[in-house]
Amino acid sequence: MEIYLAENLSLLRKRRKRTQDDVAFTVNIKRSTYTGIEVGNSKPSIEVLIALSNYFGIAIDTLLKIDLSKLSEFQLSELERGNDVYIRGSQLRILSKTTDRSNNENIELVPEKAKAGYVTGYADPEYIHDLPRFQLPFLSPNRKYRSFQISGDSMLPIPEGAWITGDFVQDWYSIQSGKAYIILTQDDGVVFKVVDNLIQDEGILRLYSLNPLYKPYDVKVTDIREVWRFVNFISSEIPNPSNPDEMMREKLLDLTREVEQIKRQISKT
Repeated sequence: MEIYLAENLSLLRKRRKRTQDDVAFTVNIKRSTYTGIEVGNSKPSIEVLIALSNYFGIAIDTLLKIDLSKLSEFQLSELERGNDVYIRGSQLRILSKTTDRSNNENIELVPEKAKAGYVTGYADPEYIHDLPRFQLPFLSPNRKYRSFQISGDSMLPIPEGAWITGDFVQDWYSIQSGKAYIILTQDDGVVFKVVDNLIQDEGILRLYSLNPLYKPYDVKVTDIREVWRFVNFISSEIPNPSNPDEMMREKLLDLTREVEQIKRQISKT
């Protein structure tokens, strides 16, 4: 197993704009000792590892096992704040995926009967490996996709049983309000909704159904496990063509979102 401690310590120290002397003094070791650790020439004792973990506020497992340079700025800043959005226990959440014989990434399928297990298995490589998988050659090879089977009528005219494909969203601040996303939460499992991104101001996503019979509701960002941006859907049924009733539903959805935005503005005054 590759160890990333030296690179991670250097990265974290520079992000804090600290010198090697600063870190060494704080964790009570010689500067030369710390320099040896940061350049990879020496191994720290468990006591020093604990001290470094406490200093940077990062779990030991993460310091050792995760290449922090591969994370987005959003992930790094959340990690440094101690926010567990990207942490599960002491290990950083890493997206599990599968590839074909040519090392092309597969699109894993999460059927309706497997969605309950996905809540706990989404980060388990063995669980992901056992999912059905396929390829869609017209999608970008530079994105990670996954397909989920939806149930219920909350997103009509997209019919029940349709397969919704989404591409993985790493930076949740980039979620676009008014767009559809697949959201995995600990309590509600996999849901497919139109989203209002209120993370910056309120730390939540507000989720809307296309069917106006369903009321919008909020999900705290700390309860979210994964987000996938809607790309397309596949269904054996032909969706009903647009008609006055459907247009009215869409207008009602827009109106509901506008009313919610007005309420938020009033509450802030």
